[in-house]
Amino acid sequence: MTSPTSLTASHPQPGTTAPQPMEWRISDEPVPYPDAIAEMEARVEAIRAGTAPEMVWLLEHPPLYTAGTSARDEDLLEADRFPVYRSGRGGQYTYHGPGQRVAYVMLDLKARGADIRGFVRDLEEWIIRTLASFNIKGERREGRVGIWVDKQPYGGLKGQEDKIAAIGVRVRRWVSFHGIALNVEPDLSHFGGIVPCGIAEHGVTSIVALGQLVTMEDVDSALIAAWPEVFGGAMRGEDA
Repeated sequence: MTSPTSLTASHPQPGTTAPQPMEWRISDEPVPYPDAIAEMEARVEAIRAGTAPEMVWLLEHPPLYTAGTSARDEDLLEADRFPVYRSGRGGQYTYHGPGQRVAYVMLDLKARGADIRGFVRDLEEWIIRTLASFNIKGERREGRVGIWVDKQPYGGLKGQEDKIAAIGVRVRRWVSFHGIALNVEPDLSHFGGIVPCGIAEHGVTSIVALGQLVTMEDVDSALIAAWPEVFGGAMRGEDA
């Protein structure tokens, strides 16, 4: 079941078009990966054609692995553990499953300044601010994609850093899709079938594993609240 919510967001950039309505969609049940890809593909074309608004889709997937455009075969350690899908997004292998909030972000980047690197940095900042609302310090790391947590303040060893969120995007004719995956309370052992994002020397963690007992609804509320702080303008919610 999918519960769509429409929002109006002010996000004009110099020399760009006026703000357009933006839709938030939250799926209550895990969405099969092929179904999600097909829906994203259709939405990207509709956004480009001007027949549908931008959308952020919050969902979970059944347990699976995805291989980005830079994935190496040797980083798939257990090929028979879960279904494996080749993906058009950037990056390497990642895991999706229950307890992980995936946010697929479909935006008209041409209307937002046509800056892909800036868009990725905004996604990073969005995650960092969302984590901060749960008293977790998420950080960027040079040469390592995603958002990382220094485990020492949370009872880990000095120098131990774990990944808490992955980022992998694709842009087609200036419309973005794919997005982020934030670990809320997934089964972290499921990451053992791959080398996550090609980085073997660091582990993975989650919001709950760091001691914050939150629900997926809490995380969704934090993501929605942090969005206008990063991507600009106020948002007004309306029943769809």
